[in-house]
Amino acid sequence: RSTPFYSSAASDVYKRQDEHTLRVLLEAEAYDGPSLIIAYSHCVAHGIDMTTGMSHQRALVESGRWLLYRYHPDLAAEGKNPLHIDSPPPKYEVKDSMYAEARFKMLTKTRPADAARLLTAAQADVTARWEFYHYLANRAIGQPEAADPTT
Repeated sequence: RSTPFYSSAASDVYKRQDEHTLRVLLEAEAYDGPSLIIAYSHCVAHGIDMTTGMSHQRALVESGRWLLYRYHPDLAAEGKNPLHIDSPPPKYEVKDSMYAEARFKMLTKTRPADAARLLTAAQADVTARWEFYHYLANRAIGQPEAADPTT
């Protein structure tokens, strides 16, 4: 079972750190099979003020750079979608969180054209990833896909 989550940001986003983190850990532990929990943690190499790490993690979630989601395969047997997105839709552009990190901000000084190109690509990736995961999480389970009327 894959249960990625971002415990620090999830707690901040939902204002109930212990409850959300505990729920994810208990779900993973209760699953009769392998479980995987992936958590993001800021570090000094990101070039942020470490005293504002929690705010930075929240910004990653709010910009869509890091999605909070869970996948529980047993739900499919109940006719429920096993993918659940815990993140809200992105509220901010990627640049708002990326350029808060020295590792990305430096590129705007040394190679501005590359920085602009990569930022455009990063924003497109975040937008496409959110739309894809949102689509997957909202699909009806156990029902055939509707035919594309344009084909």
